[in-house]
Amino acid sequence: MQKSLFIQTDENVAKYQPLADRLRPRNFDEMVGQKELINPESSFRILIEKDKVPNCIFWGPPGTGKTTLAEVIALTTKADFVRLSAVTAGVQDIRKIVSVAKEKMILGKRTILFIDEIHRFNKSQQDALLPHIEKGVLICIGATTENPSFEVNQALLSRVRVFVLHSLSESDLRKLLQFALMDKERGLGNENLFIEDYVLTTIAQQANGDARSALNILEMCANAMLGKKDKKITYNVLKIVLQRTQMIYDKNSEEHYNIISALHKSMRGSDSNAALYWLARMLEAGEDPMYVARRIVRFASEDIGLADPQALLLSVATMQAVNFLGYPECTVHLAQAVVYCSRAPKSNVIYTAYESAARDAKKTSYLGVPLHLRNAPTKLMKDLGYGENYKYNPNFKEPVEQDYLPKELKGKSYIE
Repeated sequence: MQKSLFIQTDENVAKYQPLADRLRPRNFDEMVGQKELINPESSFRILIEKDKVPNCIFWGPPGTGKTTLAEVIALTTKADFVRLSAVTAGVQDIRKIVSVAKEKMILGKRTILFIDEIHRFNKSQQDALLPHIEKGVLICIGATTENPSFEVNQALLSRVRVFVLHSLSESDLRKLLQFALMDKERGLGNENLFIEDYVLTTIAQQANGDARSALNILEMCANAMLGKKDKKITYNVLKIVLQRTQMIYDKNSEEHYNIISALHKSMRGSDSNAALYWLARMLEAGEDPMYVARRIVRFASEDIGLADPQALLLSVATMQAVNFLGYPECTVHLAQAVVYCSRAPKSNVIYTAYESAARDAKKTSYLGVPLHLRNAPTKLMKDLGYGENYKYNPNFKEPVEQDYLPKELKGKSYIE
């Protein structure tokens, strides 16, 4: 009997699977990184192995093991495991899963619903999960690269535990890459590859804590060796594969705000070396130089202020230079401003004075301007006392005693 061309064997499926998918861990012991979650003594692992899976969200950068951890749970627990992608699924899909889960629940079987990219669910989709989580119909496991505090509504967030997954260390990634090179069942162990130790380290560094990225780079290097007698992966091979330095930086992600915060705090702490590093991280990854320039102008008054008024002049001049020259010529101007602001004396007197005045302004916006301070362009206004008894300061040689605040705030001091 002739086989259909559309029927694939497991061997064929594995042949076309990316290395990162083939090597996905099947149990806790095969995982690398996230030791606080997966070590045998951790309360999380003990719960899973006792089949007491909690409602939870795994939050972390790409390639840190969020989906892998969910699949390990699926292989460990006795519950049914259903996977949804929040990119393509909707409320109707949730309802179908709930309907089946209720039937399984009657038979004594629980259902785990894994939602990849749960931050993509809108409010109504998230709300649709709530009653079924509360009643125990579903055990919900979500995965997200975005801060759940911002992307998951409070009602759902209060019903799950958030576990933070961290970028893998260089040593974790080296261990993973070495395993991939040796494993003959799912890895590259049958390819007879040799890789320089320095190249292995470079791949681990280039992956920026992302296991998937590290394995993808290794697989591309391995593919570059196909048909060659010499199976040695050198640094030159790696350079050709990478083509350019890979930098992690998403202007719309939390990391964007983390890095600008690091720049700001390094300048505030007078560490010009650290400030230059964070500046370079932003610019080399494609950040808009004008965005950085505006932040430096703000810093010049917020954190330096009257301690060195020249900082504001330099910062504004830098912003003009950035606007005039553009990238990459403007990098040196931004670096100059960042170093100057880092080394300048610091004072937040202006910042705190304004914040204090702003609080009073919000509380007392009903207070009118004292009559003697009001403008009186018409006869009626003059008749009503607008501007009456106002003392024009330049006409007096001696200091003028005159109130400029509403009487309810008389004597209030915002700045010495």
